[in-house]
Amino acid sequence: MQIDLSNKRVIVTGASRGIGQAIARAFAAEGACVAICARNEAAVQAAGDDLKLRGAKDVIARAVSVTDTAGVKGFVEEIAAAWGGIDVLVNNAGQGQGGNIDTLTPEQILEHANVLQMGHFRFVQAVVPHMRQQRWGRIIEINALAGVYPTPEGIPSVVNRAACIAMSKSLGMSLAKDNILVNTLNMGWIDTGQWDRHFREMPPGCTREEFDAMVLKVVPIGRFGKPEDVAGMALFLSSDYASFISAASIEIAGGMGGQIAYYPTLKRDFHETIRARNEAQATRED
Repeated sequence: MQIDLSNKRVIVTGASRGIGQAIARAFAAEGACVAICARNEAAVQAAGDDLKLRGAKDVIARAVSVTDTAGVKGFVEEIAAAWGGIDVLVNNAGQGQGGNIDTLTPEQILEHANVLQMGHFRFVQAVVPHMRQQRWGRIIEINALAGVYPTPEGIPSVVNRAACIAMSKSLGMSLAKDNILVNTLNMGWIDTGQWDRHFREMPPGCTREEFDAMVLKVVPIGRFGKPEDVAGMALFLSSDYASFISAASIEIAGGMGGQIAYYPTLKRDFHETIRARNEAQATRED
């Protein structure tokens, strides 16, 4: 099977690092025209220079906030004018947020929603007129497994990812008549460096091997995913091989499903085990 995306005009949001950068690089390697955005000007320009070296036919890189409706529309209009249209949108921008009923304010949940739900909606609303005009479009929503299987922690991520997934399915049904296909990819444990930060939050004396073993207990495949694992599916959904797939919700999680709900308890128990081990060792040394 040969996927040819060399003539595609692609937008990837949040593409200066992590999953977004991996997806943008994959399109660049296929010779597509790739437009990227992120909030940090220096980071997005560096990512744009990297895409040119990786084979992109053309690159547009701009600092854009997904919370800025006018800025999003202006970015999309610039791309459409430069390339004569837009074929693929990958809505990747957004990040998780923790918190529970005792620590959150309603305003914090709404702020997170403005980035995720409304950020995704702003870009879809901006690109759809161009896709309708050409009667062809692919929209790929990057979401999280917690939106499919709620967890007992991280209310903003659970609620807003669930809303994004529902929106993707709704758009996948309503836009299919225009040959604009919308699908959502729901991430499990994809290692983009955040697990290094989580490891550093562990008590002293915890080894990385112990930490990884704890985290991966809920992942049947037994490893972290890589950003490239997501990029491959994004390429496929952008190709003609996926011409009958819309409103699909695809989990890229190594077989993990409802197990994700056990992770907060697993992490707390692990933290307590390491702390108790440290105390026991300190007692023996005394």
